[in-house]
Amino acid sequence: MAEYISFQPSDFFNTTLYTGNNTTQSITGVGFQPDFTWIKARSYTEDHALFDAVRGGTKMIASNTTGAETTSVNNITSFDADGFSVGSTDAINDNAVTYASWNWKAGTTSGLSGGTITPSAYSFNATSGFGAYAFTGNGVSGATIAHGLGTKPGLIIVKELGTTGTWIVQHQSLGATKCIYLNTTGAADTDSTRWNDTEPTSTLFSLGNDGEVNGNTQTYIAYVWAEKKGYSKFGSWIGTANADGPFIYTGFRPAFILTKRSTGTDNWIILDNKRLGYNPKDYGLYPNITSVEDTTEWLDIVSNGFKIRTAHDTVNKSGFTYIYMAFAESPIVSSNDIPGVAR
Repeated sequence: MAEYISFQPSDFFNTTLYTGNNTTQSITGVGFQPDFTWIKARSYTEDHALFDAVRGGTKMIASNTTGAETTSVNNITSFDADGFSVGSTDAINDNAVTYASWNWKAGTTSGLSGGTITPSAYSFNATSGFGAYAFTGNGVSGATIAHGLGTKPGLIIVKELGTTGTWIVQHQSLGATKCIYLNTTGAADTDSTRWNDTEPTSTLFSLGNDGEVNGNTQTYIAYVWAEKKGYSKFGSWIGTANADGPFIYTGFRPAFILTKRSTGTDNWIILDNKRLGYNPKDYGLYPNITSVEDTTEWLDIVSNGFKIRTAHDTVNKSGFTYIYMAFAESPIVSSNDIPGVAR
């Protein structure tokens, strides 16, 4: 049966490319006012720079470090109707440097209730299944936070803001007994103090008492996604070490793919439909390191998923498991009954 959604994927996620000028500029073409923007320099070694409307655009965290949140008036100066405006911070607007920005829309900032921890600020969207939540920890195992997404989350990322701390990731393919770390190459491990060994529900996600997710009086941001058929997918595959690699079915033509080998040590990698923009080369950027864009021929993006086109260990080591999150460029059949086609 054909899969469909009742909205255009680009209403809620979009990749936008731009070139820095080291002063100020407005980045347009996103198509909406983003609530979460992740930026990485493509042509120069710089930190990843993650911003959200919940904390405010002046506050930056970097996925490649354990560092605390930093604040500068030269970060994102505003989230705008068709994108965002940037100041002169090198990580987002160095002169003549090319950048990729990945943007998600949320938007509901009131009416959330439930849980034992109440976020100090939040923005979520039940249609697209994404929310960002700023909260203060209570140090209690089994703490819960309401997410408002209406569906069990498939991916949760938590980062401590006030001091150094690892980026803690829960992925539905690993389950709530395990966590993996966005800022490292490490494999997933078992730890009950992060998620309290408790699966999220359609209303709540759970925390243990580890200081990196729920230390008493410490501040955090959580990014939470729930899977929406035809728009987002959180799954896994097994590597074959064959250049004619696995095909991963998503039910849509992906616009964004984040993946990591979960049963071994390797980099995370981000691929999208704008850099280079055609098969078989889909350029990679690594969330856990500052390096420039990689031009390896990683995969083909097709109308209903993606096909691995390399035996490289980062995406295709034999017998190893890889987790991923993907967001759609277009579903197989959208709400206007126009079928998606391969590029």
